[in-house]
Amino acid sequence: MADSSTAVGNNGSKTLNFNVGVLGHVDSGKTSLSRALSSTASTAAFDKNPQSRERGITLDLGFSAFTVPLPEHLRDSCGEKTYNSLQFTLVDCPGHASLIRTIIGGAQIIDLMLLVVDVVKGMQTQTAECLLIGQLTCSRMIVILNKTDLLPRDKKQSVIDKMTKRMHKTLENTRFKGCPVIAVAAKPGGPDAPDTEEAQGITELIELLKAQAFLPHRDPSGSLLMAVDHCFSIRGQGTVITGTILQGSLRVNDTLEIPALKVTRKVKSVQMFHKPVPSAMQGDRVGVCVTQFDPKLLERGVVCTPGSLPTLHAAIISVWKIDYYKGALSSRSKFHITVGHETVMARVSFFSRAPGCSPPGASDERLSEQSSDSFSFDWEFQHQEEFMSGQGEAESQEPQQWALLEFERPVTCPQRCLVIGSRLDTDIHTNTCRLSFHGKLLEGFEDKNFIETALPRLKISKDKHKEGAVERVTDDYTVIGKNLFKKETNLQLFVGLKVTLSSGETGIIEGGFGQSGKFKIRIPDGLKAETKQLLSSSKKKGKGGAKTEPNKEEEAKTDSQPIIVHLNFKRYIFDPHKKMVQS
Repeated sequence: MADSSTAVGNNGSKTLNFNVGVLGHVDSGKTSLSRALSSTASTAAFDKNPQSRERGITLDLGFSAFTVPLPEHLRDSCGEKTYNSLQFTLVDCPGHASLIRTIIGGAQIIDLMLLVVDVVKGMQTQTAECLLIGQLTCSRMIVILNKTDLLPRDKKQSVIDKMTKRMHKTLENTRFKGCPVIAVAAKPGGPDAPDTEEAQGITELIELLKAQAFLPHRDPSGSLLMAVDHCFSIRGQGTVITGTILQGSLRVNDTLEIPALKVTRKVKSVQMFHKPVPSAMQGDRVGVCVTQFDPKLLERGVVCTPGSLPTLHAAIISVWKIDYYKGALSSRSKFHITVGHETVMARVSFFSRAPGCSPPGASDERLSEQSSDSFSFDWEFQHQEEFMSGQGEAESQEPQQWALLEFERPVTCPQRCLVIGSRLDTDIHTNTCRLSFHGKLLEGFEDKNFIETALPRLKISKDKHKEGAVERVTDDYTVIGKNLFKKETNLQLFVGLKVTLSSGETGIIEGGFGQSGKFKIRIPDGLKAETKQLLSSSKKKGKGGAKTEPNKEEEAKTDSQPIIVHLNFKRYIFDPHKKMVQS
């Protein structure tokens, strides 16, 4: 039986699959580049969408492929696995601004990214957004300076050199520092020009792709998750679901679940670029034939091992702000959340570790990347009105933060998947980055009553501070306070809580006094002499008795500085009993 990570030809040769994402601004020539590179087009290739053909832009992920002999440097890294050829699967992601959700979905399946830049226009807003998505989703990139045929011949090389230099400068502080930049003309004369003119620089680009290719990490274990981008029926055979396997593997006769529809179907056959294969695994691009299924019900989405994908009403994620996003990240505001292969609106609430509650063994330095994606219901957290940004540009200067996402509709997605928050409703003509934050899904809530059933375990507190004043003293150990509570407040809830006086004493609320919201405070260590003097001078003035000159001075002092009662406590946001807690 064939190795499950390969396509097997009729002659038994094995092909290693390598996914290349083609990203860039609308009209930068991504689809033309994919056409020029490809020799084998899959069913989903090249703008199958009639709207795309009409408007001349890509509206969906397009897939196509070409195969080359296995480069020498890969023979050494393949170990005992023997491959004869290397298949580049090109994922043509849409550049149209409103389709960023599709790009983010597609970027999660790529090993290497081609960032296509119009050499005449240079970096544009969407180019920058594609670069950001690349930083979050893959480790290698090649920059393509396309449309070099539009440059005047006498200035062509100097413009290319200048743009190459500019791109290297742009990428200096990213993970793609020093990545290759290559100039091409994928479709000389533009999309409407006849195909007689040959594309320029494509042979050199294929050689560069071969040199940059590596043996991607492929793991056949675990449950299956496959991103579906196309679904169609073949008369007499069944329905074909095409897509890319994100995790796990599948074989002929396996049972698949379509979680969005809550149905299961059996796998009749599997193909990789029109070649039948017995099985496929993570990273492979496949067509899967199933029986008795209406293709109209599933155009995009996921299929999986039955029961393996949860449908979530809310989630907790680790969160990092994207530097280029200039807006505030405020709690209780709504963002577009792209998670798995879905984009849905969600209300976002930010929180961080409560002071003095570091994880065991944590140093003052930022926790490692691995532990920064950890979370526990045992930890104490504090609510934040908005995300706290660090003083510098680097993520490492931000305190570790998390967010609670409450989805407007349930989403089906794998645990620990990438999450991207964005403001896709921002005007696409303004020169602003719409990607706001990113993180990893750490906890999901499947119960639609999660607010009552699950969130009380989440210890996020808000600090509360109330102020009142001492009205009068009754004895050396008791004072009466006012203005801390409203008349209708249930004072029993506050009995036993500690208060501090602005004069320095600590007291305990003993209960209400009368009907107007006044209350009694016991001072266990007794009042200081100067406090009693202040309060008694205030009392004398209140009675309107005759006074000596020094008493008038004391009265004036009391008027300007009444003794304030401070009550500090915290409340856990999701505590159904709304208990007040003091440290």
